[in-house]
Amino acid sequence: MNRERILILGAAGRDFHDFNVFFKGRIEYEVVAFTAAQIPDIACRLYPPKLSGDLYPKGIPIWPEEELESIIREHFIDRCILAYSDLSHQAVMELASRAMAAGADFGFMGLCTMIESTRPVVAVCAVRTGAGKSQTTRYVVEQLKAAGLRSVVVRHPMPYGDLAKGAVQRFASYADLDSSDLTIEEREEYEAHIKRGTVVYAGVDYEAVLRQAEKEADVIVWDGGNNDLPFFKPDLWIAVADALRPGHELTYYPGAVNFRAADVIVINKANSAPEDAVRSIEANAARQNPKASVIRAASQVVSEDPELIRGKRVLIIEDGPTLTHGGMPFGAGKVAADTYGAGQVVDPRPYAVGSIAEVFSKYPHIENVLPAMGYYPEQIKELQETVNRADCDSIIVATPVDLRRIIKMDKPSTAVRYELADMEWPLLRVKIGEFVSDLKKRLAEKGLEK
Repeated sequence: MNRERILILGAAGRDFHDFNVFFKGRIEYEVVAFTAAQIPDIACRLYPPKLSGDLYPKGIPIWPEEELESIIREHFIDRCILAYSDLSHQAVMELASRAMAAGADFGFMGLCTMIESTRPVVAVCAVRTGAGKSQTTRYVVEQLKAAGLRSVVVRHPMPYGDLAKGAVQRFASYADLDSSDLTIEEREEYEAHIKRGTVVYAGVDYEAVLRQAEKEADVIVWDGGNNDLPFFKPDLWIAVADALRPGHELTYYPGAVNFRAADVIVINKANSAPEDAVRSIEANAARQNPKASVIRAASQVVSEDPELIRGKRVLIIEDGPTLTHGGMPFGAGKVAADTYGAGQVVDPRPYAVGSIAEVFSKYPHIENVLPAMGYYPEQIKELQETVNRADCDSIIVATPVDLRRIIKMDKPSTAVRYELADMEWPLLRVKIGEFVSDLKKRLAEKGLEK
């Protein structure tokens, strides 16, 4: 039997999921390797035998995407599968062109890898990284809680550590986070939920993750990563569009799929964007997804201590992926500095060391803010050194995680965060209420109402 030789192009997330759900155990395919992009220190590792299954007793190698053409030619690849997110349509087609010119077909997966849940699923996805999924997810969870429903958040994978050990992860406390040797990016996505008493699941094997999460939830809330598609088949599909980046909902993959497929489109940051930008997204939604409910939402910045901002020379630390993968020049910290009247925003570049300085070189669009990069211990140390070298009066910590629990800062600091708020009719809370009412009606019909 001639097995089709597959190369999965990924970033340590959807690539493993696509393999687990579709390719694992299927003799007609041979997954030769994964390639790695976007995330530091992912390449040159191994997808372990414990996860790859009987057809791959030695595991599956992970190679750098830069070597795409030579991998295709030297290993006789038949087809490449694109399995990572937040790429411009131009970048997607450049990858497709490279693969096809080297001799391989090129394809995608998404709907066929959505797992069916025994519980209702609300999926929160986005059109771009940094659009505001996390605050929207928190809002959804609070609305479900108010309706008397237990919700468990399942977060898109960020498997930067031991893949086999992290196949299924459950976090219910700060102690769980502290004992799990997580990156800053992972903690950013989990901590805000835990702070509010919400259990968070993540991992590598999302069939196993889902089955365990179902045991303690009335509703599963999928908290997407970047602008990826949900791994679970949603009963309510929410796509968050970014009013500060109008047009991106049509030109980035797979965010454009979320935009076209969603039941509800939330235009976030509508409170701080030009009216024309909001209206252009509404017009695109009317053309591309007329069945969707389109909602304007405000992204409100809140500081725990505004006096550490007002009139001060501030160093701003922002969410890393929002600036890097998401392409934003700044985030909540810069908005807080403007809102609360900072005297000066200190440029972090002169103080950056090691890999932090390299980030500024790689992403020149970043303004005078410091991305919270911490994918490995040495980078966390370099972030701490950069912060403490900065000549400033105070520090604005605008990361979803309380960074002060991870690095020591030698100057006063204040945490700021974004929270989602309804603006005008139709309201997101009403749409969630309609979903809950329909859910309870269906449960009652089956004699399963709580």
